[in-house]
Amino acid sequence: MLAISNAVTIADWEIELNPIRSAGNGGQNVNKVATAIHLRFDIKRSSLPTVYKERLLKLTDSRITSEGIIILKSQQFRTQLQNKEAALERLKKIILAAMVFQKIRRATKPTKGSQRRRVDSKTKRGASKVLRKKVDYE
Repeated sequence: MLAISNAVTIADWEIELNPIRSAGNGGQNVNKVATAIHLRFDIKRSSLPTVYKERLLKLTDSRITSEGIIILKSQQFRTQLQNKEAALERLKKIILAAMVFQKIRRATKPTKGSQRRRVDSKTKRGASKVLRKKVDYE
């Protein structure tokens, strides 16, 4: 069972974990042992609350298919158990990230003082540039 929060958990039967052969370095171990994990999690069929489901399906993440299935591949470690734990942790992070509410930005105006300081600094900068010009003796 994967605990997302105090009230929300995902049962083991909802998460499909398939061991596959890992790509990359590792010598003969790569050819013999299936250490990588391929995780599939169907959002629509899960027991997650509807708020979680809606937020997850709205995400524009390449790991979420159009059918609403999260697909993760974990091959970071040399053991299957560590890769399984890493994949489950990444799934948990995706679900928690979907539940973070963005703070609403309220547009504000710059203060009169800040506007005045900005214009003053621009005129000072312009004055110093004028002094760098060639002197015309006529």
